[in-house]
Amino acid sequence: MAEIIRTKHPGACPHDCPDTCAMIFEVEDGRLAGVKGNPDHPMTRGGLCVKLKDYEKRHYHPDRLLYPMRRSGPKGSGQFARISWDEALDEIVSRWQTIIAEHGPQAIVPYSYLGNQGLVHGLNGGDAFFNRFGATVTERTFCGEGSSTAWLLTLGPTAGVDPESFIHAKYIIIWACNSVSTNLHHWHIVKEARKQGAKVVVIDAYASRTAKEADWHIAPKPGTDGALAMAMIHTIIGEGLADRDYVDNYTVGFAELTEHAESRTPEWAEEITGVPADDIRKLAREYAATQPAAIRIGVALERHHGGGQTIRAVCCLPALTGAWRHVGGGILQFPVWEHPYKFDVICRPDLIPEGTRVINALQIGRALTAEPPAGPPIKSMMCWNANPVTQASETDRIVEGLLREDLFLVSAEHFISDTALYADILLPASMGAEMEDIILSWGHLYLTYNAKCVESPGEAVPNNEIFRRLAARFGFEEDNFKWSDAECLEHYVDWNAPACQGITLDTLRKHGFARLNVGSKDDRAPHREGNFPTPSGKCQLIAEGATNFVPGPFRQMYEGFQPGEALDPLPDYVPPRESAATNPELAAKYPLNIVSPKSHGFLNSCYANMEHKIQGQGEQFVLINQADADPRGIRHGGKVRVFNGRGAFAGVARITEDVQPGLVVATLGYWRQLNHGTVNSISSAELVNMGNAPSFSDNLVQVEAL
Repeated sequence: MAEIIRTKHPGACPHDCPDTCAMIFEVEDGRLAGVKGNPDHPMTRGGLCVKLKDYEKRHYHPDRLLYPMRRSGPKGSGQFARISWDEALDEIVSRWQTIIAEHGPQAIVPYSYLGNQGLVHGLNGGDAFFNRFGATVTERTFCGEGSSTAWLLTLGPTAGVDPESFIHAKYIIIWACNSVSTNLHHWHIVKEARKQGAKVVVIDAYASRTAKEADWHIAPKPGTDGALAMAMIHTIIGEGLADRDYVDNYTVGFAELTEHAESRTPEWAEEITGVPADDIRKLAREYAATQPAAIRIGVALERHHGGGQTIRAVCCLPALTGAWRHVGGGILQFPVWEHPYKFDVICRPDLIPEGTRVINALQIGRALTAEPPAGPPIKSMMCWNANPVTQASETDRIVEGLLREDLFLVSAEHFISDTALYADILLPASMGAEMEDIILSWGHLYLTYNAKCVESPGEAVPNNEIFRRLAARFGFEEDNFKWSDAECLEHYVDWNAPACQGITLDTLRKHGFARLNVGSKDDRAPHREGNFPTPSGKCQLIAEGATNFVPGPFRQMYEGFQPGEALDPLPDYVPPRESAATNPELAAKYPLNIVSPKSHGFLNSCYANMEHKIQGQGEQFVLINQADADPRGIRHGGKVRVFNGRGAFAGVARITEDVQPGLVVATLGYWRQLNHGTVNSISSAELVNMGNAPSFSDNLVQVEAL
């Protein structure tokens, strides 16, 4: 009997997660037989989350899309018939050429996000093609754009404190981040710091898995974190806890911020947040006095109307206390700012025709169901690496738009997802072990390589190959459309950057990962002496002249915003749109705030169609306090309906003290076709006050027993 040989190859988790785990693919007889974490990686350390640990089962799932398909029944019926690649491409090209002839290329809309984080096959993999094509530009602000705008205004494009340097911190604040479920490997570092004496504080609206493991959980009402941060600033300045030497030398705007924060007392914040004033003072005092102090902010912090200003306020705290002086002191957002990726080469923005309109991906439902105020109607959309029917706001409007008979939808997918269900043409896409790439990390300082080690089953091909084939059909001659995946990697990273010193693509192929040359976790203190990459070179407590840019002629889609709207130069609390305090008329109909965090067992909507993952995660649940359940006749384990004027979804009630009265929590990711709606059925597509970020945590609902 012949011996079965299992070979090992470097891999990287392609999912939308800050951890970007280094993996080892194990291959037997040409098939992916197993996946393990790479034990040599200093941050991910051989561990994989519950989502990824049996990744090979996703590759060979019986429902995987393996061949091009054409819709053969009504839209949304799930009826498709197999066709060849030539037939699929011929139909796409023919339909698009007809649309271009009648309406112009801007009648075609690309739609993608981080279903894959690869430089070649991920978020931006089709940008060069569609920019050359002249299609409408889709602004993707699902995650981090409000946070990033605030970060850049205050600190500039810095990676901030190294996530591995948290091991040296003595006081750690995890703010709006459920690390146990969504940033697991950083949580291990936090736990090690805690064993060495660090105090861990979690600030979150409900008792998440992470909050339950903290030394102290502080639970402000949804959308009020900005008031908490401003009261901390008030206390630090008012009680003389600021590091005046650091402030005087390495910040601008201290005098203005001092005056601005004078009225933002803990008592003022208590009325808004529900957090006792004494707790706010205690938090501010402990944070200022215990160094090194580190803050880890999650993207959830931006997801209400005032999210951008909230993050500006939080970003000021390390400079006020001088936390940046220390290894392990400062604040962490996205280390990707110091990764040497060449997005101008990846995306080719130079190919965008002048005057091309822009729409926002979060508002795709509005764009599909209303006559666009500028430019042609949307007649076609191509979707890859994204599932807007579960992940974007105002789900019912998206479905209404996708049901239009005059909309030609192309979907490149692994499964017939909630969005692909409405496609006219389905294209089978490759998965992780079937394609070469470097996977972007927005949570650590490593380049991570992903080897192609197995062939795709059926006729699936990588995303980049799909766009190569389309580019060839349209006669595009730019080099981008002719590069192999390996050639793309040579061009997509600035291998001559100081951060890449000693690192080559061959190095990555051999070792699987490499840490960027930006200092080690034991000596990195990037702003010990200021050196912030801002116009002033200092932390900008004040940002004079800042505006919230809203793109071009499609700006009418952004209700409530005007291009160039001036931003408050100083951080402050900006109330949510939907709360009892700010919108009592709406709250009379829909009295409960809802928060929709990421699931523990799903990665956005990935894995939410796999039976064993669903069993692990459990069916859609709704966390509700006893005080809200009793008057509604809701019992623990009973079915409930959550609704507002935008839509509804159903779930199972879990009566718990993990949520405060007035708040319900339902996690994201469940498929609409497998459930009675999804949580984004109730989400507003209104945008946050900075960076056009989503307002997923700025929604009022009612809950009733079924």
